[in-house]
Amino acid sequence: MTIPTMRSAAEVAARLDQDHEVIVETLKELLRIPSVSALSQHRGDVDRCAAWLAEHMRAIGLEQVAVMPTEGNPVVYGDWLHAPGAPTALVYGHYDVQPVDPLDEWERPPFEPVVRDGSIFARGAVDDKGQLFMHLKVVEAYLRDGGSLPMNLKFLLEGEEEIGSEHLDHFIADHVPLLQADVAVISDTSMFAKGVPSITYGLRGITYLQVDVRGSAVDLHSGTFGGAVANPIQVLCEMLVALKDGDDRVTVPGFYDRVRALRDDERKAWSSLPFDEGLFRTQAALPANRPLRGEAGFSTLERVWARPTLEINGIWGGFQGEGAKTVIAAEAHAKLSCRLVPDQDPGGVAALVRDHLLRTAPPTVDVEVTVIHSGRPSLTPIEHPAIQSGLRALERGFPGQHATFIRSGGSIPVVATFQDVLGVPTVLLGVGLDEEHAHAPNERFHLENFAGGMRSVAHLWEDLARTL
Repeated sequence: MTIPTMRSAAEVAARLDQDHEVIVETLKELLRIPSVSALSQHRGDVDRCAAWLAEHMRAIGLEQVAVMPTEGNPVVYGDWLHAPGAPTALVYGHYDVQPVDPLDEWERPPFEPVVRDGSIFARGAVDDKGQLFMHLKVVEAYLRDGGSLPMNLKFLLEGEEEIGSEHLDHFIADHVPLLQADVAVISDTSMFAKGVPSITYGLRGITYLQVDVRGSAVDLHSGTFGGAVANPIQVLCEMLVALKDGDDRVTVPGFYDRVRALRDDERKAWSSLPFDEGLFRTQAALPANRPLRGEAGFSTLERVWARPTLEINGIWGGFQGEGAKTVIAAEAHAKLSCRLVPDQDPGGVAALVRDHLLRTAPPTVDVEVTVIHSGRPSLTPIEHPAIQSGLRALERGFPGQHATFIRSGGSIPVVATFQDVLGVPTVLLGVGLDEEHAHAPNERFHLENFAGGMRSVAHLWEDLARTL
């Protein structure tokens, strides 16, 4: 009988550092798969990516590995449950990626990964293939040559995160016994800054809507009908402008009614973080002399982390080709998103925005507002033992660097689902950087942080096994 080898986190971390170049080469294989969930022509690539992950998970020693169907893209599941009496962690990640448009702004083809200047460049490098891959490589390092893990692990990898995780909540609700755990762990967030590893304890939620304004049944000649009929594009613009006032506060009645106020200790802690407004402008690709803009009365970090927003994400209608075409468009359209904070309800906010748009629409047009997807905000107490384990793990994985607690302006709706359906808190241990162009051309992942992330995960499993 072979007795499993219980390696220490420090030994595993050292082995991961030793194997770093081989790990990066394997990551490239995953990054070459164009698993763009938003585009139907890549459905086969999404399935191929799920199959690649399942095969890799089996190869590194995970068990019960399965590509599990949903009404959309499949979920990949696998586990290792051979630590009796130890806690269980549910590791979540997503293998789907954003579209690559505009393609001409990429310095290299987005699905031909390359290492340059200390980073790996490819679509999905940091969001989220590179970060979920950290966890798989740590499992492999622990289990190599008959080894064992310090705690039980379950993996839940989905293929629809970039399109709103439409089917994930149903999957989780239908598989509660399979997914039951003591804690969830996600690496799909960013560090506060380079050299400042961070645990994210709060995420904004989201609701996403489309507004369709229709006038005539056909485009009209602007000479024959201009000045006598409503122009849907103008009406839409007027409706959108009226959604905010001059202080960038949303004018929708009831929008702020359930917003949880920031605590004084949070505001004080955030004000002490090494926030660089110039770097923030650089990350946003803004000229150095261009002022920032946002809701009056709040700092930049407070606006991004703890205040709700309403943004126009897209607008279209009418003639957009070369030259001139004098028409009054039959219809105009816009896409809107609201980032939400505790204790806002996405469905409630979507209804408020929809009703407000319909009230402000003139009788000269027809207006339809459709909710595309939503996700709830989340907030985990930093005093929770699992969150404290995460902080200690980061400081061991990034020796000499002080880890801190932050919030994120982004959304990971499954965090609220884990809390509501499975009853577990989530440790958000992400090691990306905001300047790494997630969702934009030339996405990258700093390999020093990739290595530090793997070391941190190795220490996290050991720490959680002792703590929970």
